[in-house]
Amino acid sequence: MTEDPGTVAATTSDYSEYYDLNDNETSSPCNNGNIKAFSEVFLPTLYSIVFILGFIGNGLVVWVLIRYRQKSNMTDVCLFNLALSDLLFLVSLPFWAHSAMDEWIFGKFMCHIIAGLFMLGLYGSIFFMVLMTLDRYIVIVHAHSIFSRNRSAKMGLVLASFVWILSLFASLPNIIFAKEKTDSTKTSCRSDFPEGTAWKSFTYLKMNFLSLIFPMIIMGFCYSQIIPTLLSIKSQKRHKVIRLILAVVAVYFLFWTPYNIVMFLMFLQSKGHLFSCEWQTSLNFAMQWVETIALSHCCLNPIIYAFAGQKFRGAVLKVLKEQFPLCFSQCTTLSRQLSERRSSVFSKSSEYSSTQIA
Repeated sequence: MTEDPGTVAATTSDYSEYYDLNDNETSSPCNNGNIKAFSEVFLPTLYSIVFILGFIGNGLVVWVLIRYRQKSNMTDVCLFNLALSDLLFLVSLPFWAHSAMDEWIFGKFMCHIIAGLFMLGLYGSIFFMVLMTLDRYIVIVHAHSIFSRNRSAKMGLVLASFVWILSLFASLPNIIFAKEKTDSTKTSCRSDFPEGTAWKSFTYLKMNFLSLIFPMIIMGFCYSQIIPTLLSIKSQKRHKVIRLILAVVAVYFLFWTPYNIVMFLMFLQSKGHLFSCEWQTSLNFAMQWVETIALSHCCLNPIIYAFAGQKFRGAVLKVLKEQFPLCFSQCTTLSRQLSERRSSVFSKSSEYSSTQIA
C-alpha cells in the first residue's frame, strides 16, 4: 500500500504509513524497518515526557487562574486559554504514543475526536500567543488609545471566543478527513484526503502559513515597535521585559522553524520532488525529531508567559501553601535550619580566620 508521508505530518501522529512508502509506483519499497523500530521506542517515550511536564505546568496555570478569577484581566484570560489550548493537545499524546508503539485500538469516532483535540489545541496555542503579542503591542506602543483602556476580562472573553472559532475552522480538514485505516501490518488513525483534490497540499501549506509565516509577520512587526518604545522609557525593569520578549520570540521560532522546514520538504516530496529512498528515510527520521521538539514548546509556555511574572509566581506559591500547608511548613522549617546551620558555620569560620590572623 503506497501512501504519502505528509499525510501523518499534517495531523501529527501515526507513523505507520511511513513504513509502507514506495520509491515510486513501480520500484521496490524503501527499507524503513529501522524507522519503525526507532519510532516504537522513541515516540512513546518523548510523548510521555512532554505529556507529564506539559500537564503539570499548564495545569498549574489553569488552577491558579481559576482560583483568582475574580481579579482577572485580559492578560489572565489569554494566559488561561493558552494553557487550556496546550492541555487539549497534550490529552491527545497518550493516544498517539500507544498508536506508535502498537496500533490504533480506539475506534473511528475517537480517531476524529483525538485528531480534533490535537489540531484545535495546536492552532489555539499559536493564535493565543499571537493575541498576547498584539495585546502587548497595544498596551506598550498605544498606551493611551481606547483599546488599551478597554482591556477588561469581558473583552478578553470575546476575543478568546473568536480565537477558538478560528482554531476550529483551521482544524476542520484534519477532523473531517481523519480515518481509522487497516493495512497488512496494523490499524492506524490518519488523514485520508480524497484523491485528485487539493486538500493534501492545502493542509501542508496551511500549517506552514499559520504556525510560522503568520506568527513571524505579527511578532516581527509588534516587537519591532515594542522594543524601541521600551528603550525610550526610563525604567529599571525595561531590560528585563526586553529580555523576556526576545526569549519569547527566539524560543517560539527555534522550536517551530525546523518542523515547518521538514513539513515543506515533505510537501515537495508529495509533488514528486526529492523522491528517493535517501530523502524519504532522512525526512521520516527528521519529522519524528522536529515534531516532538515543536510539541514540547507547550512545556515552556507556562514558564515564558506565566511564571516569568513575579505576581503570578506569588499567586502560585500562595495556592500551593494553602493546599499543602504541612509540606510547606516542613520545607520552611528545613530551610530555616539550613540557614541557621550556614550562619553557625560561617561564624565559626570567621572566628577561626581571625584567630589565625592574630
